[in-house]
Amino acid sequence: MSGFKPQNCSLLMPGKKTLSSLFRESVLLAAGVLAATIGLKGFLLPNAYLDGGVTGVSLVIERLSDWNISVLLFVLNLPFIIIGAKQISKEFAIKAALAITALVVAIHTVELPNVTDDKLLIAVFGGFFLGAGIGLSIRGGGVIDGTEVMAVAISRKTMLSVGDVITLFNLILFSTSAFLFNLEAAMYSMLTYLAASKTADFLIAGIEEYVSVTIVSRKAEEIKSVLVDDMGRAVTVYKGGGGSGKRGQVNADGLILVSVVTRLEVQRVINAVYEVDELAFVTQHTINDTKGGMIKQRPLH
Repeated sequence: MSGFKPQNCSLLMPGKKTLSSLFRESVLLAAGVLAATIGLKGFLLPNAYLDGGVTGVSLVIERLSDWNISVLLFVLNLPFIIIGAKQISKEFAIKAALAITALVVAIHTVELPNVTDDKLLIAVFGGFFLGAGIGLSIRGGGVIDGTEVMAVAISRKTMLSVGDVITLFNLILFSTSAFLFNLEAAMYSMLTYLAASKTADFLIAGIEEYVSVTIVSRKAEEIKSVLVDDMGRAVTVYKGGGGSGKRGQVNADGLILVSVVTRLEVQRVINAVYEVDELAFVTQHTINDTKGGMIKQRPLH
């Protein structure tokens, strides 16, 4: 599966590790392997469904040959582990290798009953569990599908973005599956990919997605004091002016505050702003990621 479209590799880059963080990462990697195993063995493999990325390629080759899916997953991911060691870090490559090996062993040894025969449920829930496996493994500092690593490497040497590479790769994969098998199978496989992609995106960034909050108020100094001193949030201050009315009357110069917080903190910030100034103008928009500054970092970087 490959649905995560990173703007950078911050989630995969190693930092100073404590014993507790290493334990959390190990638990997340194990949970990722477990979820992916359920998705593959309980839904996709028994019903010959495909997914995107290296996992999808492995499933296609398995259907066209006598190769075992567990062997294909290991062999096809191996080059990306090597690329990851060179372009990201050796620590990442080790975690990825351990996670992929654990997934290979689990697929080869674990037997699960076929959960359902409903095609829609197979596509949605197979994608959900596989996406959860990808998302959890990335939160743990590794991957169980090497397509993201390939996309990062290609994007550094071409004009294509990481998202462009992943989209193009999966477009070719699903077009090939439609030609080799049938259109209906390819359409259900695309639904599986979408479910997996959205699940992975949510687990990686959705819960603590970064939001930039812009505040325009005549009481900007008071609001800044509340955000910085009482809430411990970093604030960037701009000098600005405003216009209003049909003739564009210019108001007095004032301050514009910008604070980057996680989605879980947005409502608390907005409530604090309106307690100071109920006429404040507040806008917000999501951002992919941040570096530096004094923002609250996502856990398990």
